Amino acid sequence: MPGGPPMDDWDDPGSLASAPTPVPSARPPGRHASGARRSEPDQDQPKAPASGKHKHFWRELLIIVVAAAALTLLIKAFVVQVYKIPSASMENTLQINDRVLVNKLVYHFRGIARGDVIVFSGQDSWGPDAAPPSSDPIVRLWDDVLSDIGLQSSQTFYIKRVIGLPGDRVACCTDGKLTVNGVPLNETSYLYPGDQPSFAFKTVTVPAGHVWVMGDHRSDSEDSRYHLSDPGQGAIPESEVVGRAFLIIWPPSQLRDLPIPSTFSQAALRSGPAGAALVGASTVGGGALAAVAALPVGVSAGAAGVIGTPLLLLRRRRAR
Repeated sequence: MPGGPPMDDWDDPGSLASAPTPVPSARPPGRHASGARRSEPDQDQPKAPASGKHKHFWRELLIIVVAAAALTLLIKAFVVQVYKIPSASMENTLQINDRVLVNKLVYHFRGIARGDVIVFSGQDSWGPDAAPPSSDPIVRLWDDVLSDIGLQSSQTFYIKRVIGLPGDRVACCTDGKLTVNGVPLNETSYLYPGDQPSFAFKTVTVPAGHVWVMGDHRSDSEDSRYHLSDPGQGAIPESEVVGRAFLIIWPPSQLRDLPIPSTFSQAALRSGPAGAALVGASTVGGGALAAVAALPVGVSAGAAGVIGTPLLLLRRRRAR
């Protein structure tokens, strides 16, 4: 109205149509007025279904199981194997049903030593010899694979103590003792209580490539003395030796190592060719022998690393 007081814009109905458009906020999307970013779910990356996680878990678990089985077979075939004692021929050193660990690598680093407890096959010596291989090449290949990994064998295995090496002269008895190269052995530390070292037998010269073996329970052991008419005159071929028994692992009450008795360390025993060769191996190959002794620990650590890697990967994936 003329002469009236001026009207504010908000009181003017016509000013609503001409009101300025609100200016959008200059803040970037996703931030509050205070500047903090809101945590919003990523709509472009949907969560993996629970069934997919289960599939990954079972797949990786299968890989771990297969890897562990493969390592076990490799160790059994080439490094160390468990054998069960079937008879009393090595009492009291070894009892029936004891389990021993046999090192299959040791004789790649040193020669067989007098006093070693060894596992060997009766093939080409005491017998019984294995049956001839199958005429079917597929069956023969399968049998070879199972035999190589230690799951099957048609051979008979024995466990005895080495008394004589190639070229040694073994005889009994001098003053009631077994002799090697004329040197009497003091066997009281390992002979079965009450047993004599042996019945009397003439001097036997151990053939090249063979070893003379006897059980610690002499009155209950059919050993080299009873196979004089067999190939090797009772001695067994070195090529048929599987390895050295070095540790009793079962039962727990029997847990202990199987060292070489001190009587085999007599200097007089080392005067022959075999003894001289053994001294050289002990002197020159000290590092190799230490490596062999550490093998079970190294293999176990390696196996743990290989098997543990998938586990670490699995945990890492879950942590993401």
